[in-house]
Amino acid sequence: MLFSGIPFLYYFLPLVLAVYFLAPARWKNAMLAFFSLLFYGWGEPVYLLLLVLTLTFTYGMGRLAGRAAPERLWAVTAAAVTVQLLLLVVFKYAGLLFLGGGKTVFPLPLGISFYTFQMVSYTVDLYRGSVKPARSLVDFAAYAAAFPQLIAGPIVRYQEVDQQMAHRRHSADAFYAGLRRFLVGLGKKVLLANQLALLGETFRRSAEPSVLFYWLYAVSFTLQIYFDFSGYSDMAVGLGKLLGFTYPENFRYPYTSRSITEFWRRWHITLGGWFRDYVYIPLGGSRVKRGRWLFNMLAVWTLTGLWHGASWTFAVWGVLYAALMIGEKWLWGGWLKKHSVSARLYTLLFVTLGFVLFQAESFSQAGSDLMALFGMGNNPAVSTEAVYCLRSYGWLLFVSAVGCTPLPHRLWEKMTSRGGRLWAAGEALLLAGLLLLVTAYLVDGSFNPFLYFRF
Repeated sequence: MLFSGIPFLYYFLPLVLAVYFLAPARWKNAMLAFFSLLFYGWGEPVYLLLLVLTLTFTYGMGRLAGRAAPERLWAVTAAAVTVQLLLLVVFKYAGLLFLGGGKTVFPLPLGISFYTFQMVSYTVDLYRGSVKPARSLVDFAAYAAAFPQLIAGPIVRYQEVDQQMAHRRHSADAFYAGLRRFLVGLGKKVLLANQLALLGETFRRSAEPSVLFYWLYAVSFTLQIYFDFSGYSDMAVGLGKLLGFTYPENFRYPYTSRSITEFWRRWHITLGGWFRDYVYIPLGGSRVKRGRWLFNMLAVWTLTGLWHGASWTFAVWGVLYAALMIGEKWLWGGWLKKHSVSARLYTLLFVTLGFVLFQAESFSQAGSDLMALFGMGNNPAVSTEAVYCLRSYGWLLFVSAVGCTPLPHRLWEKMTSRGGRLWAAGEALLLAGLLLLVTAYLVDGSFNPFLYFRF
């Protein structure tokens, strides 16, 4: 079930909110857990039992860890994390390890990369003493399987919502803020990401490839994946607010970054923070000798790449970013700090080229796409179809490019601060109009993929 789908918007979500707010406070976590499992079972009935068994096992091991003597705590933690990661390896990477890239042994369970990382963080945080065991299996299920962030994040740590699981406040202002955040994310997904995806589909079906068309494809995919994933994250954060939770932010205008290092502090923030706290720092981080630091960087970014998919192209994609960040630290980082405009162009160029590799189904396709971008092929510089697409999608590319910056938000905040009640009423009408427009697109059978479901 997609957030950006009619069944969720007009059947599932209204039912959940009605039951949730009518339920007494002591039953709210149970209602959230029930509807979250229903949500997952709707889209992935085959692997619903896997999710239930995994969260039950993690909860049980957490209770055991809470009672374990200090000398046995490490063994309990290691056993729990081993099982959690082993399930991820079996279902996601068995094909890569034993059959070669591009082949699978089992269908990939939805959201397994996200909910596995949440359960690992819970287990390790128990070992570190930064959280206490969940009060009940129902509470833990309401955390680990919460439908707003179950399928595609953000990756929420138990310590971030521990107190909210027991006591959370609801208000009309918070509900409206959550609804507004959800609708903005919905608009980003349906009106921008989905339309940009159509340009990519047109490119792949084209019989007239050209250098211009390859660049249109590369730019459109770079914009699409941002609005696709950040839109979903906005919807998840908004849904959390509707239910009384504060989830961590996942994006902070990454395409305005002035280095690849800064980009990864702004892109998929919860994933980067997870690898930092549970892999990079335990390996020694940057407080080690240069050779060990190189190993730490390569290890973390190879794993980051592979987290996105069971293909060696993803591993190379991760290593590419490791190499760029190493170069920024040792070689050209100082130059980037002195040349702001060039630094932004450099970052955008390598992010765009990186996403071409990210989207490629093989090294062969990645190589041919990257070479074609720089005219190293038999393609003309311009084609009739490319010019037609530029004219047809130029407005969308422009609006999307501006939408990646803080400018629209700043303008909106300035108008809101000066508009008073009249502007507040106008904002509500605009949000209602946005919902109607999105609904029209969906009823019309709008192309509605979601890239991160495959991770």
